[in-house]
Amino acid sequence: MKNTQTVAPNKKRSMVLSLIAVIVIAAILFYLDKNSAKHNYAISIIERSLIYAVVAVAMNLLTGFTGLFSLGQAGFMAIGAYTVAIFTIPVEIRPNVYYMNGISDAVANLQLPFPAALILGGLFAALLAALIGIPVLRLKSDYLAIATLGISEIIRALIAAPQMDRITNGSYGLKSIPGFSSIFTPAIISAICIGIMVLLINSSYGRAFKAIRENDIAAEAMGINLFKHKEMAFIISSFFTGIAGGLLAVFMRSIDAKTFQVTLTYNILLMVVIGGIGSVTGSVIGAFLVNCGQEWLRFFDEPLVIAGVQIPLFRTGFRMVIFSILLMVVVLFYRRGIMGNNEFSWDGLGRLIKGLPGRFTRKKAAKKTGGEN
Repeated sequence: MKNTQTVAPNKKRSMVLSLIAVIVIAAILFYLDKNSAKHNYAISIIERSLIYAVVAVAMNLLTGFTGLFSLGQAGFMAIGAYTVAIFTIPVEIRPNVYYMNGISDAVANLQLPFPAALILGGLFAALLAALIGIPVLRLKSDYLAIATLGISEIIRALIAAPQMDRITNGSYGLKSIPGFSSIFTPAIISAICIGIMVLLINSSYGRAFKAIRENDIAAEAMGINLFKHKEMAFIISSFFTGIAGGLLAVFMRSIDAKTFQVTLTYNILLMVVIGGIGSVTGSVIGAFLVNCGQEWLRFFDEPLVIAGVQIPLFRTGFRMVIFSILLMVVVLFYRRGIMGNNEFSWDGLGRLIKGLPGRFTRKKAAKKTGGEN
């Protein structure tokens, strides 16, 4: 009885705190949206972070919760991005975009609303995942990673191929993509996508994914169809990765094949690892940390002069050196990522805050004892 009485107030308190947090976040977004001209830089960082949060959670769904190491995210993002770009660029300005070889009659006058094009991009990515999943999901560990990485590069090569000029505009890329009308557009879409994936992870399918991750032989012995659930996780992850790619195209307003190089996948993997493999909130935190960190350290790329002397280290590219060092520090102190395989909770945050004074006290006591000895 005592436990039940304790849990109920804690749950109610968590719901109240969550509601307050949502209201505060909405108020901040509303303020930024109303003053977009003044806070354009901050808005762009938030929008990019939200987009990468979706693809990081999608990658974590596959890698952290199902145990399938895939490196094909850049390719599936490219599919979603080009689908959204092709079908949302206004018909009247398409001749200015496809100025070299013209546009195919099949898509010349076909324009879709942004939500429809976004879902279509996700479906195309999911369809390709369903087809290539049949052979590649029979591979294990590193072999699966190499295969999906190769598929990603094949997709990028096909997009830039001369035979695709009249559809993807080949190596010239696509521009004049309509942007977001409000910061709430990527925020709401990202929240919906992540929310759906959280519901899936907490469902019976999610428990099957976790069982496969822990021990696929034992999972199969329990009656779980390994290939069916691996294929399902691969398709769902690719669908939301395609959605994120479509959002990225709208955010950037122009894309080309170079946008979706292998380094993009590595960047997403970095977010997942920093946040914690097997943690949804960790992936979201990792996406914001990596994107915000890369932007906030830009001043290291600018020349620095002190008392008439130019500091030689401050030059283009030094920002990434500092960023890499900071990442190494994080990994050294949080080897399983910031969140590990745990999720954010208000009770956990409260315990962390209450425990901080004790940590400092213990450190001071240890130093004092060491000095006396």
